[in-house]
Amino acid sequence: MKKEELKRDFTDESSSRGDFVSGNNIGVELTNDNVVMKSALPSPSRRGVLQACVVTSGLMFAVGLLIRLGSHLVVKEGWPVYDSVFYRNFKENNLNDCCYIVDFETWHLELIAGLVVLISSARFLLLKTWPNFAESSEASNQMVLSQLEPLDYILVACLPGLSEELLFRGALMPLFGLDWKSVLVVAGMFGVLHLGSGRQYSFAIWATFVGLAYGYAAIISSSIIVPMTSHALNNLVGAILWRYISDTSEQGLE
Repeated sequence: MKKEELKRDFTDESSSRGDFVSGNNIGVELTNDNVVMKSALPSPSRRGVLQACVVTSGLMFAVGLLIRLGSHLVVKEGWPVYDSVFYRNFKENNLNDCCYIVDFETWHLELIAGLVVLISSARFLLLKTWPNFAESSEASNQMVLSQLEPLDYILVACLPGLSEELLFRGALMPLFGLDWKSVLVVAGMFGVLHLGSGRQYSFAIWATFVGLAYGYAAIISSSIIVPMTSHALNNLVGAILWRYISDTSEQGLE
């Protein structure tokens, strides 16, 4: 049976049951050999996605900045706080006008590269071996990336990477003392944040693992720049790979 006939027959049959309509929660993907059912949420417009990205990232950045400034004020005034590397740097270096540490050394590049390889490789393996995670990732990518132009990926990769790391690793982690306890607590919060919009528990588990990696990187580097850069690059790599695989699949159906 030809692909066009298969698609038409399946559409007619599904429409008669009322579960195949444009924008519904049921989708169809034709491959060379069979028909694959997949969950599909309505995709927002390109403008809507970019606007939501800018607004959400701006809010998270503002909250993170306010927490950092408040923490700096606490240290400056000598109020009791949890001991941490960042706070000690504020005291020792008298960084009156700085809200977070931006130190960067050459070996940080190796750490960033290692994080990108680790997280991108782990994501690829999970996509191949964990169906629930693959479904959640596809739903998230469809919601965010399907209507975007290639250059838009830079914006939606970098803004969340910068703002989320400032809030979680740069602002919240120091409040818990910048140790393994703070890494675990903040990583858990980071994982919960990534539920919803078609993303299931598997995606929250994945985000928690990623939060652990970024938290550990922030501690050993004493710089928020490392997790920020790693996060943005991993977002960009994931978006580009999804676009490439999607384009390749579409070309295979022509």
